[in-house]
Amino acid sequence: MSRPTSHVVLCGLPLLVIMATLSGAQFRCPELKGFFPDSEQCDLYYVCADGQAEERLCKDGLVFRDDNPKKELCDIPANVPCGDRTLLQEPHSSKGCPRANGYFTHEDPTACDRFVNCIDGVAQMVPCPPGLIYEPKMSSCVWPADASRLCENVKRDVLDDGFVCPDGDVAGPSGRVLPHPTYPHPEDCAKFYICKNGVVPQKGQCESGTVYNEESFRCTEPEYVQGCEDYYKRKN
Repeated sequence: MSRPTSHVVLCGLPLLVIMATLSGAQFRCPELKGFFPDSEQCDLYYVCADGQAEERLCKDGLVFRDDNPKKELCDIPANVPCGDRTLLQEPHSSKGCPRANGYFTHEDPTACDRFVNCIDGVAQMVPCPPGLIYEPKMSSCVWPADASRLCENVKRDVLDDGFVCPDGDVAGPSGRVLPHPTYPHPEDCAKFYICKNGVVPQKGQCESGTVYNEESFRCTEPEYVQGCEDYYKRKN
């Protein structure tokens, strides 16, 4: 007696396809139409049409948002409270990407101020805004005080002349902390340095006829800056 044709077809299918078919068949649509999460796997969901369920997977690294059954949307895990849906598909990792999609910590532990954005397995390094570090739990850049990890050995930007932004806050003439403090150049009265958010150094240049005044944190006439009174006379 020959076997039923349906059994022969099933045996010829990959195990994953068989499991997916059975899983979709077991899922009962709560509504005739919509998009609904799997009860155990956060990146697995079902599309219901006329009460019939079709199983689908989010792209690797993304998970299904179950807050609106009328929308088919996969998002990064930081934006989705998976709760008891703790299972995920096997990762499709590549160079620099633990999973094919999402935001990930830089492989260099001292590079706290940058992260990796993976899109379909292609990694791209992204810098945080000045003064911020990457927080993996939130998949975003935050102030160091709000981060869950310590970055004591963060790489610091160094200008070509060796200048590095000093540690600590700088109070301006009014006593308020300056968000972008400035510092005098050690050799040139008309030059100075700006530290964006206190950590990213940039070079500054006073307008012709003025020099940097470290007491007022701005460029003024030379006669008001000790040691720079004859700056332009010496240059001429």
